[in-house]
Parts: sequence; structure tokens; C-alpha cells
Amino acid sequence: MTSAWAADWLIPDWPAPARVKACVTTRAGGVSVAPYASFNLGDHVDDDPAAVTENRRCLSAALGCQPAWLSQVHGVTVADANPSDIPKADASWTATPGVACAILTADCLPALFCNRAGTRVGAAHAGWRGLAAGVLEATVAKLGVEPSEVLVWLGPAIGPQAFEVGAEVREAFVALNPQTEAAFIKGEQSGKFMADIYTLARIRLGAIGVTAVYGGGFCTVSDGRFYSYRRAAKTGRFASLVWLEE
Repeated sequence: MTSAWAADWLIPDWPAPARVKACVTTRAGGVSVAPYASFNLGDHVDDDPAAVTENRRCLSAALGCQPAWLSQVHGVTVADANPSDIPKADASWTATPGVACAILTADCLPALFCNRAGTRVGAAHAGWRGLAAGVLEATVAKLGVEPSEVLVWLGPAIGPQAFEVGAEVREAFVALNPQTEAAFIKGEQSGKFMADIYTLARIRLGAIGVTAVYGGGFCTVSDGRFYSYRRAAKTGRFASLVWLEE
């Protein structure tokens, strides 16, 4: 990473093979002005398009790879990562070195994937709808390896102290997997629950045999390094990326 402000970015703490590289950007650096200040990478939030383009150019230059962006729609489609295409999808994968699977978030859960052999990587955008619908499972399936061969790192998302949801969200998960009840505690308001999106992800992944899951423990709402839609609806997006070195 060649830019000084890139030192503020997160490097996932997971035992991925050496040729698997990953990072999460923060608000630091960039040219966007308030309320997007300053390293907004989302081109769908009414920020100045020229600023977003410059931020994305700086990102690619700092990482030395080509991000493959998606048009995220809270679904379960997993695309082949392609820097020249922006498909409607909420996850991507690649076996091509130098191409980064990139996810944009501001409270939703970004999940990064690789196989133990270091030949395939993937990334998924998991809001509660996508998580319940199976976007993590779909990404694992697309990697085409045994679940026991998959490593996952869970990036910055809304924390359990801030993620208040209605009973319908809890029911959507528990109906599919009763174990997920452990991820919900009753909120202060009647009919509301506090949800732990990290626990939900671990339970869902564990159910298909993916147990090498790392990361978690962040809260985008309380941690000012990250954009948070719940904290401020008019805001930017940060990126979580994973790629293979040439």
C-alpha cells in the first residue's frame, strides 16, 4: 500500500495463505467532502461522481489490484469478479490474480472468503435479508471446494448493542435454524430484539461445515472510522476487498 493514509485501513487477522491479500478501507484519505468525508467509495449515495472516481483510482493504486464492483441489491447472486462489469449481485468470487472481490457497506456485514490452498477468493455483502436468504452459503458453494477448506473473515458491521430489529427478523432466522435464537436478546421496546449479526453468520456458516471463521467484534455505528447508515442516513460506503497476488 503506497499511500500514507492507507495505514489506517484494516488488514484481516486470519490465517490465509500468503498470496491471499485483503483489506478494509476506512473514512481516512480521499477527496469527498461532508457528509461523505472523505474516502467514500460508493457511487450510489449522491456523492460527487468525480470524487468517487478519484477515490476508487487511489484505492486501486494503493492496493496494486483491480477492484470488481457490484450493484448490490440484498440478494444471493454470486458473480464472477470482473473489473469491466458491474452486475447486480451481492457476492463475487475469482481465481484470477490481481482482481479484487469488492464489497461496499455501511452497517451490513462484509464477509471475505478464501480456500486453504490460496487459489480462490470471494466476498459477500450480508445485510440481514441477504444473510437470512443464504448469501454466505451461496458464496461458499460458488468457490467449488469443500466447506472444510474455506476460511472466512467477518469485517466491520453494526454491533449487537446497536442492531435493534423487529420480531419478524428474528423469526426469519429462527424458522430456518433454531440455533440462531442465541443471536437475539429482547430489546427495551416491546416486540424488539437486539441482534448479533456476527453470531448469526457463524451459526449459518457452521451449519454447512465452515468452521474456520475469524473477525467480528466491530461496530460501525459506534466506531467513527467507518461509515454507518444507522448513525447518519446520508453517508458514504467503505470497501472490504480480497484478492490473489500475481
